[in-house]
Amino acid sequence: MDPLFTETGVFLALEGGEGAGKSTQAFMLVEWLESLGHGVLLTREPGATEVGKILRHIVLDNDTGELSPRTEVLLYAADKAEHVDQIVLPALAEGTIVLTDRYVDSLLAYQGAGRHLDSAEVEHLARWATSSLRPHLTIVLDIDPAIGHLRFEGADRIESEPLEFHQRVRQHFLDLAAADPQHYLVVGGDGTPAEIHAEIRAAVEPWLGQASA
Repeated sequence: MDPLFTETGVFLALEGGEGAGKSTQAFMLVEWLESLGHGVLLTREPGATEVGKILRHIVLDNDTGELSPRTEVLLYAADKAEHVDQIVLPALAEGTIVLTDRYVDSLLAYQGAGRHLDSAEVEHLARWATSSLRPHLTIVLDIDPAIGHLRFEGADRIESEPLEFHQRVRQHFLDLAAADPQHYLVVGGDGTPAEIHAEIRAAVEPWLGQASA
């Protein structure tokens, strides 16, 4: 499927492993964009829609237990399809800047590389579910999984996977970014929040011309 980069609005994605600081950077980025007068929608996957909330509970709750890797992929893909159709595309059509905390790359990294599934098959499903909609810029907050896991208390079903799983996830994020540097920014998650934010601002600014202020 050919990639689709919407001509209205600006679509941004935040990706990265556990404990990389995505939530902090998401709120800082939204605050900056709003200070410039832009309309901004901060959303997330999974769980941004009513259907997504149910799917999020299934895939992240420890009580779910072990799922077939293919079942897990399909559940995440269903969340993404609903998210794009119901939230992302309507907002972009209005010229809004959409910032999503996780998108297709998380499916490719966690359920593809993490679960040892064929990356091409997972990507084909993910692109179909999202109508091939790509972010203009994907920001990858990179951190050593051994360090990231020290930054949060408690662990959901995915966070509880062994270190080797999260190392595969991290490497796949980096591989995706290396293959398309025009649409990716990789930032070391070990910097201060202000330092990371400054790098993100510099990368986002060139895209703002097509957003409605």
